[in-house]
Amino acid sequence: MEKDNKLWRIIATVVMLLIGLGFIMPFIWMISASFKPEIDVFKYPIEWIPQHWNAAANYHDVWFGEHPFAIYYWNSIKVAVLTTLVSVVASSMAAYGFSHIEFRGKNALFVIVLMTFMVPASSIIVPQFMIHRWLHLFDSHTGLILIGSFSALGTFMLRQFFLGLHKDYIDAARMDGAGHFRIFTRIALPLVQPAIATYAILRFIWTWNDYQNPLIFLRSDRLETIQIGIQKFASESGAYYSLIMAGTVSAIIPLIVIFLIGQKRVIEGIAMGGVKG
Repeated sequence: MEKDNKLWRIIATVVMLLIGLGFIMPFIWMISASFKPEIDVFKYPIEWIPQHWNAAANYHDVWFGEHPFAIYYWNSIKVAVLTTLVSVVASSMAAYGFSHIEFRGKNALFVIVLMTFMVPASSIIVPQFMIHRWLHLFDSHTGLILIGSFSALGTFMLRQFFLGLHKDYIDAARMDGAGHFRIFTRIALPLVQPAIATYAILRFIWTWNDYQNPLIFLRSDRLETIQIGIQKFASESGAYYSLIMAGTVSAIIPLIVIFLIGQKRVIEGIAMGGVKG
């Protein structure tokens, strides 16, 4: 029986390894293609390790060509970081309020917040556009940041973790004279750090990959984000797949770095949610 279990574990490991390789092979091909001259991109059989390297020219054209990625990078980093910070603060404060502060109509208000999550984003683009024009936030990073800073999903997600905090901690702080702000900053936030880190990483990735909102709410070339830059670059370099792959690799590097830095916190957050209660 023990030998059979060991054999099945080996088989399962090999199968999962093959599946994992299947997932990352397109990514590996993309990186390989970004290092090649255009004539070698679709060479068959595939040269996973290029025989002729053209990485310097490809990435130079991407970063310093007609559509310089440095500007798009700075705009995306600015929007993604500020959106993540504001969203984490707003969602965590709302989540704490809905979980540990008693007030009239709390449950009804929380249901209304959840109902906003059920509304398709595309159905409110026109009202958002009109409000942004009225508030003079159109074609500005401030307006774009505000769109993604308030999330019903973030409030719901963090509320579940705040509910998992033992009430003895909260009651003990109240007996010592602490108010809600001190309880929130000194006790609640440190105890749910993995959950907050998980949401922050997800919010950063969602904002970085956002294409629709920058396309609609930005008009100036100097304000455009990396996703709009890639679309423009791909439209003008449609016949040069090596350049497109170089631009795509450049665009996903921050996401990989963010995930590698925060993956431990993500795992802790998932585990924390799994054993809560």
